[in-house]
Amino acid sequence: MKCRIRDSDVYYEMCGTGRPIISLHGFTLDHRSMLGCMEPIFEHRDGWKRIYLDLPGHGKTPGQEWIKNSDDMLQLLVEFIDEVIPDMSFTVVGLSYGGYLARGLIHQRPAQVDGLLLIVPRIISRSEDRTLPEKVVLVSDPELLSSLGDQEREDFEEVAVVQTRSHWTQYSKVITPGVRLADMKFLDRLQPAVDEFSFDVDSRSTTFDAPTLILVGRQDHWVGYQDTWKILEKYPRATFAVLDRTGHALQLEQTELFNALVSEWLDRVAEK
Repeated sequence: MKCRIRDSDVYYEMCGTGRPIISLHGFTLDHRSMLGCMEPIFEHRDGWKRIYLDLPGHGKTPGQEWIKNSDDMLQLLVEFIDEVIPDMSFTVVGLSYGGYLARGLIHQRPAQVDGLLLIVPRIISRSEDRTLPEKVVLVSDPELLSSLGDQEREDFEEVAVVQTRSHWTQYSKVITPGVRLADMKFLDRLQPAVDEFSFDVDSRSTTFDAPTLILVGRQDHWVGYQDTWKILEKYPRATFAVLDRTGHALQLEQTELFNALVSEWLDRVAEK
């Protein structure tokens, strides 16, 4: 499906009916990275309208000249929400950079958001300012790695803490296709991986009091886990979990635990 926002056709997929839940992917990924980890949780859960979109410059949504920074990306997201689910409250999920945008939505429209899930969220923009663990590999399959192409192996080894065939199968299905479609000319100009809002996204004087789940990887050498603790008091209804045996691909490396924690969070949101 496509939604026309100004001069941009925003691609999205919608599954189910009921309470809207919007999932925001990370930098260079697309909607499949979120659909792949969230949809299994809804196989036996009714009452949710799941919305998975491609951000500009990602997947099937083209980048536009007027989108120059994260403020513009957030504005397009707000306009998309107003068009697809006008005047409705919603729940939001954000992965990595998507988690940064999700916090932007909370800053802009806290009363409209029923719940928040942050998966390995970007807290501090520039890597040199982050508190990061050393890069480690806890599980490796040399036979698998030797069977991959050079670029596939390099990309996988860069992110994977658990380098197993089952992880690669999921990674190649939901991560690799989005990376291949990313408009790097647009993204290099925009630099969403480090670009910041013109406002301090965590400076709100009020707290966000809806059910929240924050998941971070103990071995995440990309965004880390310690910096996320600093925002916890802004979310008094948050469960905060640091998962061992996982890095920035937490949802793929600890799938069963991810599913259990997200299911419990959805129950809490549904109680509102």
